[in-house]
Amino acid sequence: MRSKTLFLFVLATLTVFIISGCAKQKIGSVSPNGVVGSTQKNRLSAEESRGNAARKAREQALKERQLAEEQLAKEEAEKKKAIEQAVETISANKIYFDFDSFELKPEARAILQQKAELLKKYKNLRLVIEGHCDERGTEEYNLALGERRARAAYEFLILLGVESDRMQIVSYGEEFPADPGHNETAWAKNRRDEFKVLY
Repeated sequence: MRSKTLFLFVLATLTVFIISGCAKQKIGSVSPNGVVGSTQKNRLSAEESRGNAARKAREQALKERQLAEEQLAKEEAEKKKAIEQAVETISANKIYFDFDSFELKPEARAILQQKAELLKKYKNLRLVIEGHCDERGTEEYNLALGERRARAAYEFLILLGVESDRMQIVSYGEEFPADPGHNETAWAKNRRDEFKVLY
């Protein structure tokens, strides 16, 4: 009888332990019906937040890189356009000389000053100065006069601060007239220096 009572007592104690162990559910565990506990919900929410933050950071970095690339492309296009305009200005403006002269007129000096400023600003540009003459005089004389005209512009540009190794001179004499006429109007157009830009 006593052993039966002891057996029932042990059995009751075990039953109480088993029932109380099953009744206690750990916080954050998944219940049999699949409901997520509060700790796990918090952990999932934090992971989701970190994932969203990382995604937003990647998107922001991509957007900033695209903006930087667009800005760089815009700056390069503006720089290219500015160089093209400088080349056009340097090439377009010729200087003219009096008959049998290589002296620079005041207008010629003003044009050369403009060219010098552009050449000093854009250091990658190189310049060829071409000396020309009208048809009067011998071929040899006109070649020499064309060279003196080109050299006058070359030396003036050096005085204005353009490096000599960025320029070269050539004389065409009367070979390439700007105006093929045989009168003073045509000859005045042919006594000139032209400027070709290399880059």
